Amino acid sequence: MPFTPIVGTLAYLWDVASDQVLLVRRNARPDDDHYGKVNGVGGKLEADEGVTQSLRREVWEELGVELTDFRVRGTITWTNFGPRREEWLGFVFLATGWEGEPPSTNAEGTLEWVERARLLAACSDDEKERAATGLPMWEGDRHFVPLVFDGDDRAFHGTMPYDGDHPKSWTYERL
Repeated sequence: MPFTPIVGTLAYLWDVASDQVLLVRRNARPDDDHYGKVNGVGGKLEADEGVTQSLRREVWEELGVELTDFRVRGTITWTNFGPRREEWLGFVFLATGWEGEPPSTNAEGTLEWVERARLLAACSDDEKERAATGLPMWEGDRHFVPLVFDGDDRAFHGTMPYDGDHPKSWTYERL
């Protein structure tokens, strides 16, 4: 069966000087599939739109900032993801330069600058350590978020089959 995913972008804005990452706490719409979780910013590609065009548009729409320095960190396929069991192909970016000041909220929820160490602690294998961060994220995010910040210049390319809200496995390679 061919893979016919929704194609999306996901960006983590990292203020290197303060070592903080901008996250959106998805608390604005109770009907949101991501409600209650924290994540980077991004969304779906529109028709006739390239990946970087989509990223720039999504960041502008969600944050009101224009990206000036960013790079792709990896790609991920998610199958049977979330309550709608959707198929996704995601392009994951790290942005370290932008013009403008992000607001404190947007249509998705509250925007928060979080210490990178706290975000990475939320990815820990230790459930108590994860909970102590106060950063609820998709269970599978803890596998790839550290790769976004690990300093390896090679992009990762992974696959994460889900069963609704829970990942079944995670594999990746770097090229």
